[in-house]
Amino acid sequence: MATGQDLSGRVALVTGASRGIGAAIAHVLAEAGAAVAVNYRERADDADAVVAKIKSGGGRAIAVAADVSQAVAVAAMVEQVASALGPIDILVNNAGMAIVRGVDDLTEDDFDRTIAVNLKSAFLCTQAVLPAMRARKWGRIVNISSGAARGAGAIGVHYNASKAGMEGLTRGYAARLVKEGITVNAVAPSLIATDMMGGRTDLARNIPLGRMGQADEVAQAVAMVLGNSYMTGQTIVLNGGMAFI
Repeated sequence: MATGQDLSGRVALVTGASRGIGAAIAHVLAEAGAAVAVNYRERADDADAVVAKIKSGGGRAIAVAADVSQAVAVAAMVEQVASALGPIDILVNNAGMAIVRGVDDLTEDDFDRTIAVNLKSAFLCTQAVLPAMRARKWGRIVNISSGAARGAGAIGVHYNASKAGMEGLTRGYAARLVKEGITVNAVAPSLIATDMMGGRTDLARNIPLGRMGQADEVAQAVAMVLGNSYMTGQTIVLNGGMAFI
């Protein structure tokens, strides 16, 4: 997929990139010339497959295992990426989990785990890459949010809270880093046909466009954001016309 972006010489880290939206983003960044670190927690074979495909196309990539909700693991991951590929220029905080729970079924553990994986991980990874970005006065951070940050959503209030927090984090970092050459934006997809949706293609009836979104379309939006040095603190919404903000 041609994106029109030239990321040659840049190093990108995509969290949760072994499948779905994360894998699509990793491929698009590699096609644009970036060396890509494909983060995963458990799906080593899937991450290796993403790396192999990138390398088969002439790109540079490594798979790096880390639980990005843990500070020690994040620090080790960033060090590993810098050693193998170079300092990180681009961070895409995509790692996430979606435990479907009703209000009466939601437990404290469900809530804590969702916040840790969906929100705390973005904070930890951002803090870890900032020193290198500041040293070069250039950086691009993109957080993968969700339409659930502003709507009712179908997963649960814990998921809503995690994604709304991610967009607040986006704006907060953007305001504080803009003068240092670092932009921070979010991309918020809704109803994308990935494993997370569990094959629920019937939900397309709720979308004015008449179909589910594709992971590649989310990756296109990420590439667009990376190529725009004037855009920061913004959330790009992809929902097939379900809502306008």
